[in-house]
Parts: sequence; structure tokens; C-alpha cells
Amino acid sequence: MKRRQFLGSSVGTGLVLGAGLPSLCSSLAAFGEKANLSRVEARYYKKHPDRETECLLCQRRCRLSDKERGYCGVRENQGGTYYTLVYGKACSLNADPVEKKPFFHFLPGTNALSLATAGCNVNCKFCQNWQISQVRPEQVEPFDLPPASVAELAEKYRCPSVAYTYTEPVVFFEYMYDSAKEARKKGLRNLVVTGGHVEPEPLRDLIKVVDGIKIDLKAFSKSFYTEYVRGDLDTVLEAIRTVAKSKAWLEVVYLVIPTLNDSSEEIRDMSRWLRAEAGPDVPLHFSRFQPMYLLKNLPPTPVSTLEKARETALGEGLRFVYIGNVPGHDAESTFCPNCRKVIVRRTGYEVRANEIKDGKCGFCGVPIPGIWA
Repeated sequence: MKRRQFLGSSVGTGLVLGAGLPSLCSSLAAFGEKANLSRVEARYYKKHPDRETECLLCQRRCRLSDKERGYCGVRENQGGTYYTLVYGKACSLNADPVEKKPFFHFLPGTNALSLATAGCNVNCKFCQNWQISQVRPEQVEPFDLPPASVAELAEKYRCPSVAYTYTEPVVFFEYMYDSAKEARKKGLRNLVVTGGHVEPEPLRDLIKVVDGIKIDLKAFSKSFYTEYVRGDLDTVLEAIRTVAKSKAWLEVVYLVIPTLNDSSEEIRDMSRWLRAEAGPDVPLHFSRFQPMYLLKNLPPTPVSTLEKARETALGEGLRFVYIGNVPGHDAESTFCPNCRKVIVRRTGYEVRANEIKDGKCGFCGVPIPGIWA
């Protein structure tokens, strides 16, 4: 497929280059021609005898011989030195509404320059971006986009934030970290959309250069994580605790999958844990499942199930609970926990009204947690 055809067929998919963006950055001029893999030394690993390396970035701690790659497929041992192969090699770039991430308490109504490289450190059977997350970097056509150019593009497009999203940004940690620093030089914010499979040290380092982190809590069951994610629940819970204790803004998404993680007991236990460990003000998004990738045998989540989950979470003391992937639902909007009036009205990814004034409810004056300006 030629470049013009590719761009024409790609607009609106959320998985590819946004229309018009290449012309604004000379580093993207060669898009469509397969870029070489990067060879930038990784930051979190240990060297062992006989040219072995041990990755210290996520809980897998892959121990690798020469020429072997980690589980993510984008980090490789080359002669006893561990390298990231996707530094500056973006495969997806868009200017998205920040609500799409979703962040509902972070600069509502603005756009975030959103980017990703290939790769992931888990294998969710319901992944919506599997075409780029569940492949090796050689299987996509990346384009060169160094960290400084990321910041320049965000500024050009008047995006007040940069979001590292679509795949798993932990696997392109070095690229994300350096891009975040460049963005901050221009007064821009940084957002991370992650599954939370990251070791404590790199997470603490990342928190120093980003402003908001959204963590996907895919279930509150270890067996679910083992069978449907190939991940580890305890690692994700520890990541939520770490972010909640930091200065970074935290939001949590729970994709409700019929018969697998939608029981009243699991939703109640998760809500209680979240209130105790992250506090009552953490926004929780119950998102509607759609059958895709390797999990097509289940129907979309009934809206009534989402509504019941929201009622449960509210009943357990969480103050900001949303329903996602149901455009037009009242629970897309933000309600003041004091006067119960709508203070941010949303339809889909569009903000129709914003009544938050100086971080407070415009009706009763109660402070509303979030990043509003």
C-alpha cells in the first residue's frame, strides 16, 4: 500500500498516524519507508557472567543470553549489553481528546499528542490495539520521531499534553522518559496510559517527569490475570499504590467483561481496596467490553451491568465513578459530590460544558480533585 493510500485509509482508526501530522516535522518525511531498529542502551538491567543480562524494568525480569530478546520483543541482549530497539521509532501518532485515554479530571476538553511504539509486556486476550502491541518492531513500519520532535509536534498542534499510550509505554520506557523531559521544557504535561506491569524503581523515576498516570486494572482476580492477561495482579496493585502516594494524578480503568470479571463480589472487593489504598477521590472508569482479538465468544457488556458496578463503587465510598464506551450515558459526566450538579458534561469524547472554576464546583464552591488548568 502506498503512503497516500495508507494515510487515507487510516484516519480515525486511533491506531495510526493522524492526518496532517507528518508535514509538520521533518523527521517524519521518510514515513512509509521502514526505519531501522534503534540501538540505545536500556536503563534498567543487570549484567551477568557469560554475556547474560537480566532486565529490571518489569516483574518478568527476563534473563537473556546473547542475541535473545525479552518477552516484550523490543529489548535485546547484544553481546552482554541490553538495548531498546524502539527508541524514537513511533508506529502510531495522533492528536486525541484527553477524554479518550480516558482522563476525566485532567485538562478536560483538550487534546493530547498520543504516541506509541510496537510491543507490550503482557498478552491480553481482549487487546484492542493488538496489531501493534502483540508484534515485534520489524512487523510494523515505524517512523523516526526523536524526543525533541515529540515536544515540537505537541506545541505545533497546541496539545497541552503528550500521552504515551496505545501499546504499553513501559516497554519503550527510555523513549517515553526522554520525551517527557523534552515536553516539560516547553511547559507541556505528560500522561501515561499503562497496564501497570512495572518494577517500583523505574516507576518512581517515571513519576518524576510525568503528570498523570492511568492504570488499567483488568480484574481483581489473580486467576484472571494469569489466564487472560499473562500478567500479575500484585504488581499492578503495587503500581496503583505507588502512584496514589505520589504527586502524579491517578485514574483507574476497569474493563467489565461479561462472566469473567463482572461479579458483584469482585466489583465490591475491588472498590473497597481502591478506596483504602488510593483514596475516595481517585476516578474509576467502568468501561464496556467489545469482543475482539482472541476473545470474541462473549457479547458486549450489558449497560445494566456497568450501571450496577457503578452503584456498587459509589456505595463503597468512591466519589467519582464513570461509565465508558457508552456514548451519551449520564455517567460520562462529572457530578459534584456535594451539590450533585453536573460540573463537566460529556458526550463521548466531547466536553459540552465545564462548570469547574479555579478547581472548585462552580455551583457550590467545593474543591474538585484533578488538574484543571
